Amino acid sequence: MTTYFFGDTVVLTGRSLRHVTRSMDTIITTVITPIAMMLMFVYVFGGAIDTGTTSYVNYMLPGILLITIASGISYTAYRLFVDMKSGIFERFRSMPITRSGVLWAHVLTSMVANLISLVIVVGVALLMGFRSGAGMPAWLAISGILFLFTLALTWIAVIPGLSAASVEGAGAFAYPLIFLPFVSSAFVPTRTMPGPVRAFAENQPVTSIVDTIRRLLAQQPVGGEVWSALAWCVGILVAAYVFAMAAYRRKIS
Repeated sequence: MTTYFFGDTVVLTGRSLRHVTRSMDTIITTVITPIAMMLMFVYVFGGAIDTGTTSYVNYMLPGILLITIASGISYTAYRLFVDMKSGIFERFRSMPITRSGVLWAHVLTSMVANLISLVIVVGVALLMGFRSGAGMPAWLAISGILFLFTLALTWIAVIPGLSAASVEGAGAFAYPLIFLPFVSSAFVPTRTMPGPVRAFAENQPVTSIVDTIRRLLAQQPVGGEVWSALAWCVGILVAAYVFAMAAYRRKIS
């Protein structure tokens, strides 16, 4: 059964990736928003924000990376919704393939597409002056956190992709996720925020993840923040996976 699962998932992932490569505009669209935000914040607002000795592009890049992921997963929900409405799922059900492989194919495609988007955004940040002396262990830790965060948000995207009533609804769920970093430490220090806003900002997942990545890039001790970031990522991932699989079982039953 395991052999069939992996084989079926690889074949179905290849199909999904071909769809992405034939419409590269989706990846281009995904990176336009975070790059535009990065340009605006660095060159328009950056001079007015006190980040100490850290350059503003270095300070806000972790938040931009999370926004890039949140933008990218909306297309996962869209592609899944289109497959559901086109009847391809019913066709797959009539074939001797692992049912969960269909979902995993979309998830893995999302991981690849988001990786490409993240590389493009980091490349633009380098052109804008981003620099880091972080070593290989730090970069591996950053990659692991971004991987878990992308996987968690992708499984969240599966839920509206399966249950939305319209194509607009399938992608609209990502908007709150895109704007969540604005109420965190992603762009300004939380100490500058009013009391209730600061309390929310300091106790939501984006702040823990952003602060951890920022400290790793700056070669600073991460302390217990890294465990908080990992706990958020794993917790969201487990919850999203359970609800996504429940929605999938209801859909195909």
